[in-house]
Order: sequence, then C-alpha cells, then structure tokens
Amino acid sequence: MVRRVLIIGSGGREYSLGLAVSRDSRVEKIYFAPGNGATEELGENISISDFQELADFAKKEEIDLTIVGPEKPLVDGVVDIFEKEGLAIFGASKRAAQLEGSKIFMKKFLQKYGIPTARFLETSSLEESYKFIETLTPPIVVKADGLCGGKGVIIAQSVEEAKKTAGDMLSGSLFGDAGKKIIIEEFLDGFELSVFAISDGKNYQILPPAQDHKRLLTGDKGPNTGGMGAYAPTPLATDELMEKIETKIIRPTLEGMAKDGNIFKGVLFAGLMVVNNEPYVLEFNVRFGDPECEILMPLIETPITDILYQATKGKLDEVDIQISKRYSVGVVMASEKYPYSSSQPAEIIVDEIVHSDLAENSHISYAGVSKEEGKLYATGGRVLVAIGLGDTIQEARDRAYMLCGQIHFAGKQFRTDIAYQALKDGEEK
Repeated sequence: MVRRVLIIGSGGREYSLGLAVSRDSRVEKIYFAPGNGATEELGENISISDFQELADFAKKEEIDLTIVGPEKPLVDGVVDIFEKEGLAIFGASKRAAQLEGSKIFMKKFLQKYGIPTARFLETSSLEESYKFIETLTPPIVVKADGLCGGKGVIIAQSVEEAKKTAGDMLSGSLFGDAGKKIIIEEFLDGFELSVFAISDGKNYQILPPAQDHKRLLTGDKGPNTGGMGAYAPTPLATDELMEKIETKIIRPTLEGMAKDGNIFKGVLFAGLMVVNNEPYVLEFNVRFGDPECEILMPLIETPITDILYQATKGKLDEVDIQISKRYSVGVVMASEKYPYSSSQPAEIIVDEIVHSDLAENSHISYAGVSKEEGKLYATGGRVLVAIGLGDTIQEARDRAYMLCGQIHFAGKQFRTDIAYQALKDGEEK
C-alpha cells in the first residue's frame, strides 16, 4: 500500500498529480520537490535538487512511491539513481528518456522500426541543411536536437526563413548547445492529437486521447506556447483511428525500445499529426503533458497511486484501470506578458463559488504561483489551469469558462475557444 509519496516538479502537472494522489484516503503524506506556492495545500514542499540527496531523503522518510513530473530530471537520470537505491519511482530511465532528450535519437528510432513520421534530415552541416530545405515545400519544420523547454521547434513559412533558422540554431545563437544538431522535416497538414500510454515495460494502458491548443491567442493565432488549454477525450479520435495509433505507434515503440535494451517504464506521450485519418509521430515525450495532465487526472477513477506503483513493479496488468465516461476541459490562464517576457507578480483572488454544480464539477490546478503571507501570487508564465468536467464537451467547457470568470489577477489572459475543433455551433461534432 502506498502511504507516502514524493512528486518531483513545480508546475500545474505536478499540482494535478498531487491532487489526484490526495484523493486516495490511504495516502498519509505527500512531498513536493520543489513544488509551488499552492502545492503546500496538498503536502510539504522540500528544497532538495541533488538526485542522490533526494533519494536519501526518500529512504529516510520511507517514501513508497516517487513520481517524476518534468522531462529534465528523467533525461538527467533521476530514475536510475532511485532504482539503484531500491526505491519505487515512476518515470523513464535515462536511456529510455532519450526519446524526448534527443530528437535525432527519436527520429532514427522511428525510421528503424518503420513507425510513421514526417520525411526528415538530421544534420550539423549548414550546407546539407540548405540542400534538404530546397527539396521541401513551405511551411518547413526546423527542430533543435536537445531539450528547449518545449520551445525548440520553429515552423518556417518560407525557404529563406527555414535557412536562416537552421543557421541560427547551428551557430548556437538560437538555442545554444541544444541546437548544434538539428532536424529538418516536411510539414504535415492535419490535426494534432496527444495520446498517452502508461507502461510498466511490458504492459500498457492508453488514456483518453486529448487535444492541446499551442497557440497563444483565440483562433489559433499568435506564437506557440507550452499549451493554452486542452480537452479529453476528443471525438476526433475515432475507434478506428485509436486502433491505428495503438498498432502502428504505441505498441511498436514500446516493443522496439525493449528490443534495443531501453525498456520503457513511465508515460509515453505521443504528439501526433493525423493526415487523412493516418497518424504520424511529430514527437515523443516521456512524461505527462502540461496542460493534458491536468485534464486527464480527473478522468482516471482508479486510484492513481495503485496504477503508478504497479507500473514501477511491472505489474500494470494486475490493476483494474477504470476511466470515466465524462469529458474534461482545461483553460490555461497566463500572465500578462506570456510568452514574451516575465510579468510583475499579481495577487490571485478567487471568488467564492456559490453554485454547487460548479463547485462539484470544476477545480483549479495551480502552476506558476508563489505564496506570501497566506496569499497566492501569479509569478510564472502559465499561472493556472481552470478545469471543468461534464457529460458533454460543451458542458465541461462551459464550466471551465465559468470558473475562469471567478478567478482574478492583474493582466490575466486566456483563450476563449478551447475545444473549438470538437464543437460546431455549440453542438458536439
């Protein structure tokens, strides 16, 4: 039984994981490393960043399960250190995390196992990149190889822009060392899907398909962001499409990783583009997405501690995983100058929710917040996610936006059209 849990990370994803863990009455204590200003409401924040020190803390405090939220600790090998100490930790090993840590590793893996993806070139040569760019029709995708906090992908609208971007990355002026090797690939025109599979290395469970909204502004305008909202499940992912995703992408990826000696335990997050009902891999991540995690957690009815703990033990098949039939919509509320620059801290005021319907079917997941003298302040780019649940997408969306109306801080901004692709004239497609 899981009684004591450690969650590594500080964002809305980690808050949502903590919220899900806190619903399990058997859990006595939750620690966050480092957490944020609101995670203190769910547990205790600790300021230990060294992985070995963190593992020593987990042993001393008799932590039953550690959950890793962000990608960087995974890529840097936190799981390997914890497992060496005999600790149960949910997340990908350093070798398996290369799927996200190196886009070149990922593309070569996809190529090796015939998993559908866009035509591409990996290179550190400016001359090679120019030649390949000239064979493509704009828009053209240029990606830095390494981790860039979700910002290492540029969609160039012309051959000239693609060449300039490639030059800026390779010179190190755009993303530093992360861009010293690049991927150039053809642009796929379709709709995006986020599909998550929890894996224990052999068994896996696919979660409801989600759709993220990357652009800052309503109508898919403005720059790309870490995500301005999401909803799940999406009716765009038909049973036929989900079967293709499982047989052509999820299963061969997990089997291929095992075959290569990189057994994958944790969350496989497939960022997909669907073109003419055929799925293609845009990218893999090795952790829950943000804001997708915030909307998926409320849909998982089986205690999340049972699922993740058994995944660490290779026994996911022993858990009866129940998924809600409801819909979940999350709207990101961001600070005034996001994503261009940091904003002044602003106090967050949440009105008392008097309608029981809204109180019972919505909640806030806090991300970029700090606490001073008992008050919460917006201090990050993406401040929080307002989540609504409902029996239809429209109902869930309405509740999410009603909750947005109860939340106030100076300079708040949010999109007004989350889940628009699934809705038409107020009705589900």
